[in-house]
Amino acid sequence: MSRSSLPQERRIVTAVPGPKSDALTARRRAAVASGVGSTLPVFVERAGGGVIVDVDGNSFIDFGSGIAVTGVGNSAEPVVANVREQVGAFTHTCFMVTPYEGYVAVCEELAALVPGTHEKRSALFNSGAEAVENAVKIARAATGRNAVVVFDHAYHGRTNLTMAMTAKNAPYKQGFGPFAGEVYRAPLSYPYREPAEITGKDAAERAIGLVESQVGAGNVACVVIEPIQGEGGFIEPATGFLPRLAEWCRASGAVFVADEIQTGFCRTGDWFASEHEGVVPDLVTTAKGIAGGLPLAAVTGRAELMDAVREGGLGGTYGGNPVACAAALGAIGLMRQERLAERARGIGATMLAALGDLRRAHAFVGDIRGRGAMIAAELVKPGGKEPDAEAAKRIAASCHREGLLVLTAGTYGNVLRFLPPLVMPDHLLREGIDVLAQAFAKL
Repeated sequence: MSRSSLPQERRIVTAVPGPKSDALTARRRAAVASGVGSTLPVFVERAGGGVIVDVDGNSFIDFGSGIAVTGVGNSAEPVVANVREQVGAFTHTCFMVTPYEGYVAVCEELAALVPGTHEKRSALFNSGAEAVENAVKIARAATGRNAVVVFDHAYHGRTNLTMAMTAKNAPYKQGFGPFAGEVYRAPLSYPYREPAEITGKDAAERAIGLVESQVGAGNVACVVIEPIQGEGGFIEPATGFLPRLAEWCRASGAVFVADEIQTGFCRTGDWFASEHEGVVPDLVTTAKGIAGGLPLAAVTGRAELMDAVREGGLGGTYGGNPVACAAALGAIGLMRQERLAERARGIGATMLAALGDLRRAHAFVGDIRGRGAMIAAELVKPGGKEPDAEAAKRIAASCHREGLLVLTAGTYGNVLRFLPPLVMPDHLLREGIDVLAQAFAKL
């Protein structure tokens, strides 16, 4: 499926990292703040399709996609062509000063793609955190309320407000407070760590009861949730959880916000993960996979909510940059043309079957979960469910040495998460799974 000009192969020719990457790391230490981390300290020279090639000539199979950003690949031709044409025309005017068609075209695409047949509006921004923060602003303006409800294990960003909304302390929140107020956390449906008899609807009622008793339904501006959690560990709530929350929001006058920043744009086998149970959010936040690697984000939602903000209340100097908009139009077109939602379902079926075999073979694999090309393995101490972050760290390091880029996640750091590009060719996907199986066997 990949049309990248790069050879779609795993190739390790030096130690990982190699000498050129080591030299660049020395330069980095002298120039880049130490608070900026990297999962795999190899410096990239080229990337495309399903591979990343470093400056030493090592070619890695990419099971990370830049954290679900490069679903269409790192250098997809429609994205590259659109960007070249737009850069040749103009790089920036600021939409708030002099508008341009690309911004409008992206908003039209979002209106067509985001769940629901209602009239929709969008506003464009730069990052996922910016989108979440603006969704809260819109909900507060539309409802006249202040309280924001989020969930255990959530990740929503690194700004002050979105840090308050994020659950995990280190490294995201430690030492950065005080945080924004009027943010309240409710229990999530986490099937692996709950008794089997607790249904999705039961878990939703538990959360709703807490909100009603401790926050007050009439005070809630919005409920913000990832349909499948990202950094929290790819936790997929039990069936019925999301629809019941959305139903409660409609009844109480709160805005239901789906944070689809990691799950959106075909990643989970649908254009948006909310579609899986037919949930129609009031507002949807998007970023990551929207623009093939360029920084772009959006809030899309019901016209009456989006238009509740006074003119000038939404925006930002770079929001909806014309080059990023051109990239997004190229990426969305490719998703349609290549039927990447369907491709994600195929990737998921292959990975879940293989990982299921690994779970049966290894007692430290507690859970395998996910949808589409958003799959995770939760690792535990054998004989129970105690999280084993060290095991996840060791397996990831083993994969990296052998030419497979994988990421870790989870509140406890014990989850391996897999986000291959949706254009990854089958032979690379299978080879990556083989490398992963070898790393599991070594542990």
